[in-house]
Amino acid sequence: MDDFLIYSSYIILFISLILYTYSFFRKEKANVFFIIYIVFSFVIQISMEVMYHMRLNNLLLMNTFVIGQMILLGLFYKSLFKIQAQKKVVVWSMILALLIIFIQLYNDPKQIYKFNLFEITICSLLVLIFALMHFYNMLGDNKTYYYFSIGVVAFMLASTVLLLVGNLTHNLSNEFKYLSWRLNAFLVGAFYFSMIVEWKVSFSKTKNLAN
Repeated sequence: MDDFLIYSSYIILFISLILYTYSFFRKEKANVFFIIYIVFSFVIQISMEVMYHMRLNNLLLMNTFVIGQMILLGLFYKSLFKIQAQKKVVVWSMILALLIIFIQLYNDPKQIYKFNLFEITICSLLVLIFALMHFYNMLGDNKTYYYFSIGVVAFMLASTVLLLVGNLTHNLSNEFKYLSWRLNAFLVGAFYFSMIVEWKVSFSKTKNLAN
């Protein structure tokens, strides 16, 4: 069951990579930061999987992914914003977050090789805020990347809460821990699937012909 959830998410992400790469190079429609984010996610995920099978510590890559995800999705949403004040909020909040994380790692360098819940929480909440700002803008504008943003909000909120609860209840049974990780794996797959839904609605040939 665990392997099915994990490898299904990889397949979904790879399909998204193919679809959006096609839309970007052939249709010139997809957002460049969004494409870079998908490529970055796929490379990191596969690299982590390889390191896992080689019995190597892949938490350095995980922490790199968390920070990179915040930066790339932050730049993605910044490129969608039209209000300069919102763009500045994204830039300065990311700079502040990176500064705080840098200070933590400077004081305790070993955190880069550990499961850094503090870092995950900060980065996830920032991306969640960026997505909610985009939702606010869509109240009076076109619904650009609407379904993907739904996936972002649902995943970042649910996954962060799940990890926090799991950390607070680390003394519970292994069955509960495995359940938490399975739920998180399912959330990852559902998040990646929102990319395909977004492509189908906004970028597919059928949608273009209908317009």
